Amino acid sequence: MDWKQMLLAGQVIPAHPLALTANRKLDERRQRALTRYYLDAGCGGIAVGVHTTQFAIRRPEIGLFEPVLALAAEEARDRDVVRIAGICGPAPQALREAEVAARLGYHAGLLSLAALHDATAADLIAHARAVGEVIPLVGFYLQPTVGGRLLPVEFWRGFAALESVVAIKMAPFDRYQTLDVLRGVAESGRADQIALYTGNDDHIWLDLLTPFCIPVGNAPAERAATVQLRIAGGLLGHWAVWTRRTVETFSRAQALARSRVPISPDWLTLADQTTQINAALFDTANQFRGCIAGIHEVLRRQGLFEGIWCLDPDETLSPGQAEELTRVTAAFPSLTDDDFVRENLDRWLR
Repeated sequence: MDWKQMLLAGQVIPAHPLALTANRKLDERRQRALTRYYLDAGCGGIAVGVHTTQFAIRRPEIGLFEPVLALAAEEARDRDVVRIAGICGPAPQALREAEVAARLGYHAGLLSLAALHDATAADLIAHARAVGEVIPLVGFYLQPTVGGRLLPVEFWRGFAALESVVAIKMAPFDRYQTLDVLRGVAESGRADQIALYTGNDDHIWLDLLTPFCIPVGNAPAERAATVQLRIAGGLLGHWAVWTRRTVETFSRAQALARSRVPISPDWLTLADQTTQINAALFDTANQFRGCIAGIHEVLRRQGLFEGIWCLDPDETLSPGQAEELTRVTAAFPSLTDDDFVRENLDRWLR
């Protein structure tokens, strides 16, 4: 399996949630079932230990980082899927996590810089260079609303120039900041070697269907050289649910992007409907406080999860969020995959 070529070709990569029991311990049976769901749905990758898996798995008193990565790696061992592990924290922690991920057979690490709030762009690049000596890197622009930090064009230009960088997930939920990443990649000289992935759950299909033409150099725009970029795939929390339907829609979007045929207005409607569902799923009305619990609630309704428990007892659905989820799933049933889950659930839970 040439996993780098798979990344460049574009894949559906769900951000893997964490299945817990009522006493907030790892539910290994349902954790394995969830990975099996993603694999059978046709995903080309899985991302584990990321925001949707809950950053708290790293706390010493919880100690779930390695066990959760190990379970997913075991389930995906004989499947042609790209395995990505979340990597967080200052250098000692990030290097330890990179070493664990590499030992467990993960292909790349999704590098969060959220813990390095006061570091300069040069410091961040040095940090990435050190981690990249242990495992290939997927860059991560995490939106500031859920703990990320602002990252300028200068950072992305230097980061993309690192030979260890194989992909970048853009999830600032902001068009200007997304364009900063694209410009940095275009100016790095390595645009053809870096797989671009959307993490903008509010703008999924339009990210995937848009051809980006980025001027580089100092000439006026009309005379400047341009680098053409495409966002190849997605690594998304939204894709942790209704994943079979996502894989089917993604295949159609890929074919359309490659054909250069004009985009039908139906895609614009689908993009809007997806964002409406995401608003309920991610609890945008309450500044994303229920974003992980919203994912858990969908999985609970489908039978994959027993409950919506998070490691933090205070992390749960916001008032009215369950009702919003009911409303949007009833409004857009074609975007769900309940039948697929129902047909396979017993086998996944074996």
